[in-house]
Amino acid sequence: MRAPLVNFRRLQVATPWPVVWTVTILFLLLRLAVVLVRFAVWAVRHWRAWPGVVLVLVAVDVYQSHGWWPHLLVLLVLAAVGGVWWWRGRDSFQRLVVLRVVSWWRRLWVYRRQWHEAMTLCGLVKKYDGGEKVPELLSVRCSYATDEVVLQMPRGQNPEAYHKAAHDLAYSFGTRHCRVFSGRRQAPPARSGRLAWLLRRVDAIRFRDRPRHVWLVFIRRDPLTRIVKPLPVPARPDFTALPLGLREDLAVYCLRLLATHVLIGGATRMGKGSVIWSLLRSLAAGIRSGLVRVWAIDPKGGMELAIGGPLFSRYVDDDWSRMADMLDDAVTRMRARQRVLRGKVRVHTPTVDEPLIVIVIDELATLLAFLPDSEIRNRITHSLGVLLSQGAGLGVLVVAATQDPRKEVVTVRDYFPTRIALGLTERGHVDLLLGDGARDRGALADHIPISAKGVAYVLLDGQPEPARVRFSYIDDDLIRDMAATFAAPPEVQPEPVEPPAPVKPARNGTGNGRHTYRPTPPRQAAPLLPPSLLNALDIDTTPHGGEPR
Repeated sequence: MRAPLVNFRRLQVATPWPVVWTVTILFLLLRLAVVLVRFAVWAVRHWRAWPGVVLVLVAVDVYQSHGWWPHLLVLLVLAAVGGVWWWRGRDSFQRLVVLRVVSWWRRLWVYRRQWHEAMTLCGLVKKYDGGEKVPELLSVRCSYATDEVVLQMPRGQNPEAYHKAAHDLAYSFGTRHCRVFSGRRQAPPARSGRLAWLLRRVDAIRFRDRPRHVWLVFIRRDPLTRIVKPLPVPARPDFTALPLGLREDLAVYCLRLLATHVLIGGATRMGKGSVIWSLLRSLAAGIRSGLVRVWAIDPKGGMELAIGGPLFSRYVDDDWSRMADMLDDAVTRMRARQRVLRGKVRVHTPTVDEPLIVIVIDELATLLAFLPDSEIRNRITHSLGVLLSQGAGLGVLVVAATQDPRKEVVTVRDYFPTRIALGLTERGHVDLLLGDGARDRGALADHIPISAKGVAYVLLDGQPEPARVRFSYIDDDLIRDMAATFAAPPEVQPEPVEPPAPVKPARNGTGNGRHTYRPTPPRQAAPLLPPSLLNALDIDTTPHGGEPR
């Protein structure tokens, strides 16, 4: 009689040895497969380290075979090549060699060495199943002024946690400023050539949306402390990318003016003029050719815009009614253009015959809130509302500046799609100007010092997080030179079209005309008052009525 497979009395298992060996071998093979898959995944993710590993192995083999002399010779050759490269192409050498070495060093020494500690103390480590889930450091990319750190959030987090911890992260890694972005900061490159189809597919994988990735930009040194010199005037203005200043990463900040309106907010002497004159400088070539027509309104009596008068096709600074008439004329131009383009295109393309009209208003609050004449103020408010709600696609744009962005002062604030926040006096003005939550996402416009004139926070296309920029400073002499060099051609005003006079109906005895009968009310013969009151009022009661004596 065979023994049972399990002896419950002694809790012993009588299992044949072939079964035990089979299960053990299968388990080891499964674990080996898991290890190989993990190693393959790690090798693919760290493919950039392959050349370094191969170089180290070759160096060790050469040292064992020939000693140190080959290594010394290679170092001398590399030093000579690097010196010549630095001499002939310093920019490319810094971009391809120096910045890559700096990125590698800061990744290992600054970030990787204290990553776990910093993430824990900043409250970004999650507890799960008795362990910790730490954000994974993916890459570090350095520029001349910034470190771009890409990390992967653990499950259960969103980018708002990193927005709140931005200050703590900045000081944890030895900097003063940290910008947090929830989306990729670089757009896919434009591909052309025979292999463009293949490169586009590769870019579709490289630049695909990664919701769990967060980009931290640490500012090693602030390049915006120095005044930005005026940028070159483009030969032909690109209305989708007008260069106006520099960003924190030393990239040129370009404004998209086509089919949008721009609201500039900032306290007194914080650089609103820098924004306006930088914009006019980028449009200067189009102004001279007639591709752009600038209409300027300066309610401050010409203290800001009068110095560049030749750049403007129309300019008013001393008469409120003329300002209202200019805005009414802009509405008339917009209506005429609307009738021509209706059913053909949705966005106007500027030409010399149909130019882009840019209405520049230096202080918008004066026109909307502080005008003493309520009738003119209502006219201006109505015209601005029509232009802001309908003029963007028709090539009639408004660029306005204000000191107070509150709704009760600037009633048309919500109709400006593009907004620029210079130094502001109150914390709440930041969200009023850039939108709710903008300050929590890093737009500290109320912390901009008076010495940083022209520094502002702007919203870039496709990114909810604001970027910090500094607009170029253009002094009075350069403005006069621009006005003399890029003066606007004279504007030909359209002939006013008089409405046709109304045709009066003919009245003759033949009965061809129409006559509307309106009965005349009967005339009262005498006042409806008793004689006693008539005597008291001393009224002459004649058969045909009377007047007081």
